[in-house]
Amino acid sequence: MSEALALFEEIERIRAQLRVDSARQFDKWRHWRIDPGFVASAENLAAYLALRHYDLRAVQRELMALGLSSLGRLESRALPTLDAVAAALAALAGRDRITGPDEADFFAGEHELLARSRALFGESSGERLTALMVTCPSSAAEDRGFFLGLAEKGVEAVRINCAHDDADKWARMVENVRFAGERTGRRMRIFMDLAGPKVRTGAFAALRKDKHAERDELVAVTAPGELKRVSKKDADFALECSLPEAIDASRPGDRLSIDDGKLEARIERVDEGFLIARVVGCEPDGYKFKSEKGLNFPDAELAIPALTAKDRDDLGFVAAHADAINFSFVQSVDDIESLQEALEDIRPGDWRSLPLVLKIETPRAVRHLPDLIVRAGARQPAAVMIARGDLAIEMGFTRLAEMQEEILWIAEAARVPVIWATQVMENLVKTGAFSRGEMTDAAMAARAECVMLNKGPHLMKALGELIRLLGRMDVHYHKKTPHLRRLASW
Repeated sequence: MSEALALFEEIERIRAQLRVDSARQFDKWRHWRIDPGFVASAENLAAYLALRHYDLRAVQRELMALGLSSLGRLESRALPTLDAVAAALAALAGRDRITGPDEADFFAGEHELLARSRALFGESSGERLTALMVTCPSSAAEDRGFFLGLAEKGVEAVRINCAHDDADKWARMVENVRFAGERTGRRMRIFMDLAGPKVRTGAFAALRKDKHAERDELVAVTAPGELKRVSKKDADFALECSLPEAIDASRPGDRLSIDDGKLEARIERVDEGFLIARVVGCEPDGYKFKSEKGLNFPDAELAIPALTAKDRDDLGFVAAHADAINFSFVQSVDDIESLQEALEDIRPGDWRSLPLVLKIETPRAVRHLPDLIVRAGARQPAAVMIARGDLAIEMGFTRLAEMQEEILWIAEAARVPVIWATQVMENLVKTGAFSRGEMTDAAMAARAECVMLNKGPHLMKALGELIRLLGRMDVHYHKKTPHLRRLASW
């Protein structure tokens, strides 16, 4: 077949170049002295990155027409898939026989990812493959029943956020988690978030009115004493910004987002220690300020260390009690090196057994994602959390769906687990009411190794629905691969 021969020659050309390009990529990581158990994962990630620099759409269609793999599900096995396709094309074209990968080699990446997921979260409960994680509310420090309820539902992991509460409360939460595990026979893993340099609102002043709308003017200051100097003639409202570097890095025309996008503003002026901005969007009934809400500066390049002084203080407790560390606002390889050096000081010799979850929250983290994964995985078990709250604000809501897909692909190519987080079934958790869009979003989350729910009064109801949903979706999909089970509806 002339079509098969031409396509075989094209695939051979791609394979040859891919081996060169992937070796070049891997050489950039080699100096990190990658743990032998992670080398194959890093090599596959390098091959996948090299392959995705090609536009393969025309090749895919030609392969489909011959009844062969379209290369659309090769994340965990980049070179083995090309090798298998080349062997099939050689046979179709009547060329000398090429030996493709055997079944064990072909699916080795899938097995490696599954093993890492089970090591991180434990065996999943019931029929679902996707693990569940739940964020602990502050009240959980005094409520053993909360954790008993989670364990009885089969939840695999809980999340304690060190941005809130203190070591005394965290210790009581840990004790309650362990108690629930002993009582039910279901051990839940404890994931602890380092707070990181989260930018938040401090004190605020409503100068002209209590609720704020479009065209209102705001002033943001960094020094607490400066807030008292802002008057009604200066702005409609004023607030403190917890991170001076955020204001220093801003420029006129940049965007400012408050409280997960509930209020959007455009910066008009920046001076030392303060900025002036104009509201360009907010809730229809106006926005009423509260302290301790998130501030995002999507257009500012905040190249600040992810490991703060508070994180270093908290790390001793975290390293002693957590089953895994969630690293907030990690953006660079230097961030990971700083954390790993701190862990070496705290737990010399055995810190490498402590898993590190990279929370991807900024465009800079997305750009550096392959390096971040390999630098973390070179030394300790690694995973990725798609932290969709800040990521949506930073990347833009229209790009979030695209970004979460690409993060899933990169993590699968590196054979590391993914946690799908933020606002999963949020309306159901908070109000008890279903949302069609949220149910569809939760169904898409089944492609991750773990789904995280946040706290709320209807959490247990939402967990029940999510467990049923994931159980049904797991029989239809694994990652990007449809499972063609017998249809029961027709």
